[in-house]
Amino acid sequence: MTKLFRRNKLVLSQLSVFFPAYNEEKNISATVLGALKILPQVADKFEILVINDGSTDTTAAVINQLGSTHPQVKLISHPGNLGYGAALKTGITSAKFSWICYTDSDGQFDFREIDKFIPSTQTADMIIGFRKNRTDNPIRRFLALMLRLWDTVLFGLNVKDVDCGFKLFKKQVINSIGPLVTSSAITETELLARTKRAGFTIVEVPVTHHARPEGIQTGAKLGVITKAFIESFKLFWYLK
Repeated sequence: MTKLFRRNKLVLSQLSVFFPAYNEEKNISATVLGALKILPQVADKFEILVINDGSTDTTAAVINQLGSTHPQVKLISHPGNLGYGAALKTGITSAKFSWICYTDSDGQFDFREIDKFIPSTQTADMIIGFRKNRTDNPIRRFLALMLRLWDTVLFGLNVKDVDCGFKLFKKQVINSIGPLVTSSAITETELLARTKRAGFTIVEVPVTHHARPEGIQTGAKLGVITKAFIESFKLFWYLK
């Protein structure tokens, strides 16, 4: 895969990668080290940002240790747990390079599969993954289906997997659409809806979904769902 990229020059000149993280002390080191192995083969210049969303474990300490031996790795911490959407916004605004990629810090996606994204950078402004073999429990799969229907009705956004945590896009997209206004599980919907409305090209690619190695997911908690529901109406009126 990596030799093919270099031979065909399918290499990004600059790439910012960020990982939203909340209490990921058991997963984040393997995730970041995995990305560090691949990034020199797919980008001439790169940085890795870990957005520590108010973790109460040793996530920050783990990243500081990695940063001491890998200068491309940088820690950005929230003062408290602000939520996934807020972590996305921090990562997007902090990224300095012309292409931005984010993926989950808990090992559910294999960063090596960025090889499926990079060929589309020749023609697309945003490349988004969709889970071809979603390993989530039935409740999370049901919520994902409801979100897809909700996004179609409210925003005319019909993509296979809007909340798949593996996306690659041009910084130019963010510069054009401006700051995101939501800070919840609906923030990925906002990013895609506003990108589409601005006339940018979006391409979907299949990615492998793995079970979370350690820890628990928080996306299906009632408070998270309620905030996203409320903010979806905020987004609807903003776009109107």
